Amino acid sequence: MGSPLHKSLNQYDIIPNKFIKSISMTLSEIAKNVFNIEAAAIAKLSEYLTVDFDQAVYSIQNSKGKLIISGMGKSGLIGKKIAATLASTGTPSFFLHPAEAYHGDLGMIEPNDIVLLLSYSGETDEILRLMPFLKNQKNIIISMSGNPNSTLAKNSNYHLNISVEKEACPLKLAPTSSTTATLVMGDALAVALMNKKEFKDENFAKFHPGGTLGRRLITTVSDVMQRENLPICKPRDSIKDVISQIGIGKLGLVVVIEQEKTLGIITDGDIRRAMDTHESNFFGLLASDLCTSSPKTINADSRLTKASDKMTENKINTLLVTNNQNKLIGIIQMYDLGI
Repeated sequence: MGSPLHKSLNQYDIIPNKFIKSISMTLSEIAKNVFNIEAAAIAKLSEYLTVDFDQAVYSIQNSKGKLIISGMGKSGLIGKKIAATLASTGTPSFFLHPAEAYHGDLGMIEPNDIVLLLSYSGETDEILRLMPFLKNQKNIIISMSGNPNSTLAKNSNYHLNISVEKEACPLKLAPTSSTTATLVMGDALAVALMNKKEFKDENFAKFHPGGTLGRRLITTVSDVMQRENLPICKPRDSIKDVISQIGIGKLGLVVVIEQEKTLGIITDGDIRRAMDTHESNFFGLLASDLCTSSPKTINADSRLTKASDKMTENKINTLLVTNNQNKLIGIIQMYDLGI
């Protein structure tokens, strides 16, 4: 007789070879396999697009009502995210649970509303039970399913095909690729509507006033820039004066100014490099010898997003804030952006 361990291992003899292969994969290999399957499913969606997508976007864009999304189970969870994305990008939208709708919440749906129904099979009972009410009220119905011949698809004004060849789940049962496809199709709707409505960052800011994102979208440079006791010097100032001003300002730099015009900037890095290259006559240098001309500047009324983009693009962490006459009125650094 074999050991208990031997008996346990022998039990795997009845498992199909393909499953034995899957359990021998490393965790990283399993993850990569999921990524590849779902990425292929998303890429395939473009082949399923029809004029129904365009018509769905135009209908939502021109609607005088709301966009109401409903789905059961995993589709419902994805539906909540789609509704949230649409609502935050300028399309009034909310999620309605199909079971609760059938037990009184149908009153939330008004005749001018458009309804987006999600069901991968297209045969989900809780979803199909909503159809008589919606048709009687003459609501425009947009559906997403993986079967263009399903009951749901045939009874919709516009159908969006989210068919996938296989789920990433090894048992081919748990919604994985199909829910990803649903989510991506929802994102496509939201982005298309943003484009048609010319939805801009200032519009986005209205719906995202909280957190770092909202702060960067709404706040301007003048709200956070440092404007008091700015470290400045003149072109003829000595290196000792320059170093002194850098220390007093505690910003790691000094701005070179003459007749109220901003000429350039000297950083503590410039000082260190000058010590290496001008060791013998370092203390004989003047501010003009170290000054970097044409420093990067920004207007005080610019939003923090623009300041962030400009710093990232130029690989710097400081911008000089100047007015139309090139007069220094402030300094803004990366940490002032709150990121």
